[in-house]
Amino acid sequence: MAALKLPHSPRLIHGRQSLVPFPASTMLFPKPPSSPLSNYSFDTSSGFLTRTLALFSPGIVVCKNSSLRGVRGNQSRIRSASVQRVAEELVEDQSKYSLVSGDSIRQRFLDFYASRGHKILPSASLVPDDPTVLLTIAGMLPFKPIFLGKIPRQVPRATTAQRCIRTNDVENVGRTARHHTFFEMLGNFSFGDYFKKEAIQWSWELSTKEFQLAPERLWISVYEDDDEAFEIWHKEVGVPVDHIKRMGADDNFWMSGATGPCGPCSEIYYDFHPERGTADVDLGDDTRFIEFYNLVFMEYNKKDDGTLEPLKQKNIDTGLGLERMARILQKVPNNYETDLIYPIIEKASALANISYPLADEQTKLKLKVVGDHLRAIVYLISDGVLPSNIGRGYVVRRLIRRVVRAGRSLGIKGERRDDLEGAVLPIIAEKVIELSTHIDPDVKIKAPRILEELKKEELNFVQTLERGETLLEKMLVDASSNAEKSGTVPCLSGKDAFLLYDTFGFPVELTTEIAEEQGVTVDMNGFDIEMENQRRLSRAAHNVVKLAVEDGTNLMNNINKTEFVGYDTLSTQAVVESLMVNGSPVIQVSEGNDIEVLLNKTPFYAESGGQIGDHGFLYVTGGEKQQTAVVEIKDVQKSLGDLFIHKGTIKEGVLEVGREVEAAVDAKLRQRAKVHHTATHLLQAALKKLISQEISQAGSLVAFDRLRFDFNYGHAVTDAQLEDIEQLINGWIEASTSLKTKVMPLNDAKEAGAIAMFGEKYGEQVRVVEVPGVSMELCGGTHVSNTSEIRVSKIISEQGIASGVRRIEAVAGEAFIEYINVRESQMKNLCSMLKVKAEEVTTRVEKLLEELRMSRTEVANLRTKAAEYKALMISNKAFEVGTSQKIRVLVESLDDVDADSLKAAAENLIDTLQDPAAVILGSCPDEGKVSLVAAFTPAVVDLGIQAGKFIGPIAKLCGGGGGGRPNFAQAGGRKPENLPSALEQAREDIISILSQKTS
Repeated sequence: MAALKLPHSPRLIHGRQSLVPFPASTMLFPKPPSSPLSNYSFDTSSGFLTRTLALFSPGIVVCKNSSLRGVRGNQSRIRSASVQRVAEELVEDQSKYSLVSGDSIRQRFLDFYASRGHKILPSASLVPDDPTVLLTIAGMLPFKPIFLGKIPRQVPRATTAQRCIRTNDVENVGRTARHHTFFEMLGNFSFGDYFKKEAIQWSWELSTKEFQLAPERLWISVYEDDDEAFEIWHKEVGVPVDHIKRMGADDNFWMSGATGPCGPCSEIYYDFHPERGTADVDLGDDTRFIEFYNLVFMEYNKKDDGTLEPLKQKNIDTGLGLERMARILQKVPNNYETDLIYPIIEKASALANISYPLADEQTKLKLKVVGDHLRAIVYLISDGVLPSNIGRGYVVRRLIRRVVRAGRSLGIKGERRDDLEGAVLPIIAEKVIELSTHIDPDVKIKAPRILEELKKEELNFVQTLERGETLLEKMLVDASSNAEKSGTVPCLSGKDAFLLYDTFGFPVELTTEIAEEQGVTVDMNGFDIEMENQRRLSRAAHNVVKLAVEDGTNLMNNINKTEFVGYDTLSTQAVVESLMVNGSPVIQVSEGNDIEVLLNKTPFYAESGGQIGDHGFLYVTGGEKQQTAVVEIKDVQKSLGDLFIHKGTIKEGVLEVGREVEAAVDAKLRQRAKVHHTATHLLQAALKKLISQEISQAGSLVAFDRLRFDFNYGHAVTDAQLEDIEQLINGWIEASTSLKTKVMPLNDAKEAGAIAMFGEKYGEQVRVVEVPGVSMELCGGTHVSNTSEIRVSKIISEQGIASGVRRIEAVAGEAFIEYINVRESQMKNLCSMLKVKAEEVTTRVEKLLEELRMSRTEVANLRTKAAEYKALMISNKAFEVGTSQKIRVLVESLDDVDADSLKAAAENLIDTLQDPAAVILGSCPDEGKVSLVAAFTPAVVDLGIQAGKFIGPIAKLCGGGGGGRPNFAQAGGRKPENLPSALEQAREDIISILSQKTS
């Protein structure tokens, strides 16, 4: 505590002087003390703190609904309706102020629990090692395997400041005082060590002594049947009974799922308005209370029949919201105006020429969205999540697009920086990166890549917005107009929403947001139907961490972790500790069955770090060393921590639990994996050396036949660069450098410059693989002893696989020989077919392609001429419609004419019939395919008839759709059998419309 005293002078919050911290007083609304903060005053008639703002910048624009629009150089007292009503001072000591920085709160929390025997652990990545969630959504998520008993605890007590992402309630961001997409959860955890008493007492001590919150402002909730917690809070801590609320299971009983670990929880709430008394208190009232600390007492296991049984190991899982505590201690009206977020909002406000304190609520909402979302975006990209249309990537893309649209609506303009090409997100993100020092130091290291990714994604989306916004606006006007005529609720059809999505890349969520702003709903059922079998957008992470006490827990209790000896040997004697068939334990398995085998030790490498599992055999020998059983192993996976699951098939005999086996790895395949794994390290080193030091791994595959390396880079690697990379790698191979491997503390490895591999989790002790002078990486994979064992490496492909992600595939060693042999065989066959030498193949293929292009052009010309001839033959079938004006109309089928020729025929007929004329043609060019075209001359269009709108309903009769310009439109369908009736309908419709227009 001594080193972390609260500041004795007012802190600068928001880049301005903060709210005046009032000393303790019995007065409900005390007068403020004399203070150097002369730009604040107190209105005792209302209880509001008011701020005198100097509009010092001639560029500041007061937002709409403000009476001060256009004021320059004047000082005005502004009462901000959003400013929280000030009641009492938060602390008792008049010599201290409660305004502390978010960084200070975080560190003081960690130090508080470290002094009580907790190990401070770093925040885990936002990308969890858990298939049940997309993103890290809770502070306890990294410890889930420990809570389940799947892996042993490394420490009995831990404390963390965990970065978290939740997007299930993204629509509430900015609308409430506390909802965020990115937030930090401060937590203290006990793994079978201390329990309720200590957790409760320490949480109270932290709140009232460390952070000096007034005890009378704190309220407690407990589970309605948790008498133990109630007694601890009341009798041992001293919380009055009228400040403890018993609440039901929906609020205060934590469940991980239908079954599994669970238990009662207790929460601490801060009271902003104690003057309202203790009668009929509702802790869910956001205008009065904020829950800032949650204590989960994980003491039961819920069984399938719904009964609760005590857990053998009782755990503590707590979470204190950093942003919420900062709001309380910094005395601001919402989490967004704390020093964790407000500097970002200030940056956005400056770019928009807006004064945040003077802004209307809608403008503040948009600025809060910018401030909140950009934090989430920056930290997600830093953790390797790049914008895409699936999974986590879609979460990032959606957040970026929400920020872009909010920024555009605020009028945010980018500084004139040539490197940004008009993008503004990178400018604001620089502030997020500046604030990241104590949250995640890696963010500043990765800043260039983060900013480049933001720039690229923003510029791409701006193009999307400009293409789609105009069309959407017209659609919304039409929907409102149609609803007004019919007396119904305005609704944008699912078909229109899908058109925006499919043709313009307009996200349906964005369509919905814009539509709702104009009072128009969107037919999402219709949209889902239109989507059909297209790739569905990934849902955001759910606000639930699913745990389950599985059979594996008992397995873990009965079987020790597998000892891996595969770095030093490829064969060993081992004992069968467990057998499983279809996931169920068995005692004995006979020949022909697929099986999963657990051994006490193994030389088989289990798939991890991108390297696939070893192949090989298990041999059971009888008397005189005769084989009695043979098991072929085709895959090895890790499960339940460090258990190696050997998957294979019994080729001979019977295998039983308890039998001794000889476990033998296929040496040739292991060598191939070693070669490709070391070659992968060399590839990454070459990319960093020749392309960019900012390149980082985004995924990998180390297989027997090839290697694959995915990396973050925004541009294609040129052929010349690939040649240089390949040459550098083979130079390192030829240098015959011996590799070094050693185990060291994780921090020492990072300080030495070791690179972490994507997707890997590391303990306190890590294995470092070094190619001296070339690369140093944290890696648990198998590697060659000397680079000369690789022999040669060849890059076989380079391509983009997602926005900002490139992929290189390569072969090395024996796989390279196989690759060359296959290509040589293919070349021989090609030479034989073309009857040329190998060096003449390219010239011969180019000549054939040119002949093919000429033939296709000739065929297309013949088809067009044939269609035009058919059109000429049917032009005499045109008839006239109208009284005041005669319009020539032709509606006909041209049999099997293709779409391009149908278009040419329509254009030819329009020229032949001359203005005014309307031509509607149809054809069935292929099986299951319909082509339609509508062509109108200017005089017809002037009557208010548009080809695009006319042809759509006709195409729908043929199971399709389409559209186009007012004078010309094409459409298609999937039901040729409906074409005659569709054309007949077209004939009736055009006659009816033209008759009305010309009567």
